[in-house]
Amino acid sequence: MHSMKRIGQHFWYITPISETDRPILGMVVGNNKTLMIDAGNSENHANYFLKELEKENIHSPDMVVITHWHWDHIFGLSALSNALSISSKQTKMEMEKLIDLSWLDKDLDLRVYEGLEIEFCANAIKKEFSDDRNIKVVLPDITFEDRIEINLGGLTCVLQHVGGSHASDSVVVYLKEEKILFLADCIYSDIYAENRSYKIDETLHLLDKLETFDAETYVLSHWKPIVKEEFKKEVTMLREIANCTKLAKGDKEEIIEAYKKITGRELTEDEVEVINEFVNGYNCSVA
Repeated sequence: MHSMKRIGQHFWYITPISETDRPILGMVVGNNKTLMIDAGNSENHANYFLKELEKENIHSPDMVVITHWHWDHIFGLSALSNALSISSKQTKMEMEKLIDLSWLDKDLDLRVYEGLEIEFCANAIKKEFSDDRNIKVVLPDITFEDRIEINLGGLTCVLQHVGGSHASDSVVVYLKEEKILFLADCIYSDIYAENRSYKIDETLHLLDKLETFDAETYVLSHWKPIVKEEFKKEVTMLREIANCTKLAKGDKEEIIEAYKKITGRELTEDEVEVINEFVNGYNCSVA
């Protein structure tokens, strides 16, 4: 089950559920306006969040920002018709490609077979939705290219396109006065590649952008909020493995040995998996 949590004075969120791939949803409450972060993976997901917010005396959002085009962040938008929806131009373009797709089991299975969909997402959609799957992809009302600032009344939200391997349209949301950076999925690997992968240059460019924000709390959509020191460790790992991959020209064993020397210890399973994903990305780039 979800849990409702609060950080600081102006930010509420619900925890994710992995089985049906429900990510964290956030709500930023200013003195004049409210901004919801991501629309959820279904109308049920979005409506659950709204009901939990009502218990905190927070009304439905005035605006909702979509962080990237993946289904689990957009399928709830049809339940938020009273909110002004915002995304990057690239996100809107990617969402347009989904409008005419069927989400019935047989069509999902066919797209998995053809390599157009991944099995994890197909299975999560089947679990989240009933057999009568009336999914409506709603396009955002407003788009921007690089960066936009929104004044909610005593609180400024910065929406910044950052890209990355997970989704090239990824946007982060920075709560300036609260020093909270909502990362969504931007630091995750590309799940739609043939094998999950990180691209070296994309990742390093992303990390450079993220480190320009003066944040104390970082929210990862399928995990949890983390403090600055945890974020720095994650960034350091990604940056060092990316650089090791470049120097070793994608040689996995050489990367492992190089990273062992950097850390001075045996590697964790998570670190080895990240190395695998960088190797996958390197192999794709030179293929």
